[in-house]
Amino acid sequence: MRPLDPRLLHYARATRRYVAATAGIGIVGALLVIAQAGLLASAITAAFLGGADLDALAPTLLALAAVLLGRALLAWLQESAAHRASAQVKSSLRAQLVGHAVRLGPVWLTGQRSGELTTLVTRGVDALDGYFAKYLPQLVLAVVVPVAVLARIVTLDWVATVTIVATLPLIPLFMVLVGRTTQARTQRQWQSLTLLGHHFLDVVAGLPTLKVFGRAKAQVASIRAVTDAYRRASMATLRVAFLSALVLELLATLSVALVAVGIGLRLVEGRLDLETGLLILILAPEAYLPLRMVGVHYHASAEGMQAAQSAFAVLDEPAPGPSRGAPAPDPVLIRASGVAISYPGRDEPAVRGIDLELRRGEVVAVAGPSGGGKSSLVAALLGFVPVSEGTMEVLGADGQVLRLADLDLDGWRARLAWAPQRPHLFAASLAANVRLARPEATDEEVVAALNEAAADDLLAAVSLRTPLGEGGVGVSAGQRRRVALARAFLRAEAAVLVLDEPTADLDSATEARVLAAVRARADRGAAVLLVAHRPALLDLADRVVHVGVPTPDVLPPHALSPVTPTGFGAGL
Repeated sequence: MRPLDPRLLHYARATRRYVAATAGIGIVGALLVIAQAGLLASAITAAFLGGADLDALAPTLLALAAVLLGRALLAWLQESAAHRASAQVKSSLRAQLVGHAVRLGPVWLTGQRSGELTTLVTRGVDALDGYFAKYLPQLVLAVVVPVAVLARIVTLDWVATVTIVATLPLIPLFMVLVGRTTQARTQRQWQSLTLLGHHFLDVVAGLPTLKVFGRAKAQVASIRAVTDAYRRASMATLRVAFLSALVLELLATLSVALVAVGIGLRLVEGRLDLETGLLILILAPEAYLPLRMVGVHYHASAEGMQAAQSAFAVLDEPAPGPSRGAPAPDPVLIRASGVAISYPGRDEPAVRGIDLELRRGEVVAVAGPSGGGKSSLVAALLGFVPVSEGTMEVLGADGQVLRLADLDLDGWRARLAWAPQRPHLFAASLAANVRLARPEATDEEVVAALNEAAADDLLAAVSLRTPLGEGGVGVSAGQRRRVALARAFLRAEAAVLVLDEPTADLDSATEARVLAAVRARADRGAAVLLVAHRPALLDLADRVVHVGVPTPDVLPPHALSPVTPTGFGAGL
């Protein structure tokens, strides 16, 4: 682990200002340390050799008090700047992590452990406090103070200077040796913490299922084992921290003792005066102190820097750039020809050989076995995953043909309405959950969308202002489904309606109402794509496209028409 990772300067610009401020404070602090040592040596010499009384020492003591006050003020400024910079860096890193995760998209997120990401964004980023408040200031002082002290001592006694220069590198050497052990143990501690967070989150999320099957108490032992592993990792890290502090303290003490012995011998021989000897003795520990403190505070910052490494690993993941493609047209026809879809880390495509046409005013159902690639096709249509083979094209009302990959995805998604297979409700009011599709919608429009989605029973039970639990706690699976449908219906201007299993969890009577609303949308000119298993959805469709089956001849003859540049919009 590098003392100052350049990526921290790149991703958190507040770090640059903080490092510059810390360097300035360190330089002033080093000058005050030298001034304090000079005033102390002068006062002690005047009192013991010159017999100066308190009145004679008053100017020196006042100057010494001013220096001490200045050092206290610098310490306060350092603490204030550290906490301010730490808060800015943490806020910036969190915003970038969340923003980058959004840019990476749902396909990347499905391959991550939600508990680890949660731990990283919360506890992990918070651990940077120790790095900014303690470690980084000492790192700057470890460069500035020894140089300033040696520059002052070399003009007084070259023997003491050589002794300090010879012994000073021993502390960084042992710091590196101890640091390698600390880094390995801290990494194990961080892995234990992320595992604990992920496991605990999974248990809490699945607690109803565990209770039903009588396995809830069995998880207590599992969590206890993971917690105990984290405790052992933490204690091992603390042991290394305490032992390394002892080693560094012993090295510094022996080094200062060597300087003191040399000064004592030269004082006895008369080759050095008392004031100079005292000045060197007072300054010598100050040369070793910042390096010692770097070693001590390294352990306080190790967890934060380990979390920062994990954050940088996420931020370094290549993500799609800002959408700068062609403006999305008002789609009249969407055509997929020989489409194959591959996911990162997989050798084989999730689905291949898909041919599909979706026109305005019709309902097309995509059918096939579970895992056959229906949801992958929807993800490609939404722009979440690229097409690896074949083409997916859009014909606009002006007759222009554009590839989906060349469109501005934000503009394209604005023309879509989507109800996913597993809808998610947030910890917000019913109205806020529906308004995700169109934040400016009025209450009347929200109510109309809920009624269109056959959610009038939900409206009878709760009001628009009633808060819903995270994940839809407090409402049934069928009601969650209909809230997702209401979101899609609220986008009345959407040209394409994509519904993934829209009638799952619904009874036959409610299903019939939803299907009537879907057909009405198609009759009003929307292009409706259904991912379907249930017979009623297949019966509603004008055409059925089968995905994930070995024989393409199961498609009806009219399901797909040949792809030709001149006949793209034929039959519209």
